[in-house]
Amino acid sequence: MKEKILLRARLCALALAGTALPVAVWAQPGTAAYPAKSIKIIVPFAPSGPNDIIARVVGQKLTEAWGHSVVIDNRGGAGGTIGVELAAKSPADGYTLVMGGSSSLAVAPGLYARLAYDARELTAISNVAFVPYAVAVNPHVPAKTIGELIAASKLQKGGLSFGSSGSGSMSHLAAELLRADSGANLIHVPYKGTAPAVTDTMAGQIDMMIADYAALAPFEKIGKLRLLAVAGSRRAMVAPKLPTIAESGVKGYAVDAWFGIVAPAGVPKELVAKLNAAIVNGLKSADVKQRFGDLGYESIGDSPEQFAATIRADIEKFGRVIKAAGIKAD
Repeated sequence: MKEKILLRARLCALALAGTALPVAVWAQPGTAAYPAKSIKIIVPFAPSGPNDIIARVVGQKLTEAWGHSVVIDNRGGAGGTIGVELAAKSPADGYTLVMGGSSSLAVAPGLYARLAYDARELTAISNVAFVPYAVAVNPHVPAKTIGELIAASKLQKGGLSFGSSGSGSMSHLAAELLRADSGANLIHVPYKGTAPAVTDTMAGQIDMMIADYAALAPFEKIGKLRLLAVAGSRRAMVAPKLPTIAESGVKGYAVDAWFGIVAPAGVPKELVAKLNAAIVNGLKSADVKQRFGDLGYESIGDSPEQFAATIRADIEKFGRVIKAAGIKAD
């Protein structure tokens, strides 16, 4: 009788153990099973812009790597903050990502009094691409270098006017930082987009602007604009002869416009590592290099830790510029 009771107890224990294991596995799936379905990349701006283009390149490479579709979900508005907020409130399971940029991740925290997310707490996956910005002047402006531009701004009564794609945009902040770091006398003229600002710079309605190199270069070739320098921390691959603003005498100046993948806070490290490896590997492919090169972009593909550090550093940098200049969101 005693032996039967012991045998029954052992059988019950084995049965319980057998049912517990599948439940534990189901509750905490291993990285080997990821991804088991399609992934969504939220683009916090309208289609056809840099965020959208770069997100689609990343999505294609993830599809090729894993065989699951990647859905691009454009959710524009409020300087990119609506789309980032939507992603921030999504489950931290690796299936919802967002293609954030300097404006939505680094500028927005200083520009908007209240945000429903903290960009520093989002899960950084990888910085994907760098988009070089350049300083352009109307050919009638008597300056061929940044030093001459600064000097001309101080001699010109009322200073030199600069256009931007909108208050609080990267083009606005880049020029405000130049003014703060160099003492140049610059007057802001905001536009609703880069194109009208470029048009008025060429027409001489405004004197200069800092914008995406790709938006300016075609007009330099036909003599409508003169490019003086690039704004980034290094020379641009598409314009290696153009010096940086820092090289031109404004020490410490650097504005890098970047676009990278982040996810909700709390994504498991194993999934972060898997996503990072797939994205970085995709950026090394010849077709991506060709695509980015044609657009004037440069691939980055850094580690999650490096990207997180970039986000934190730029939040601090642009926060200082926004506060000093008293910039308000449109």
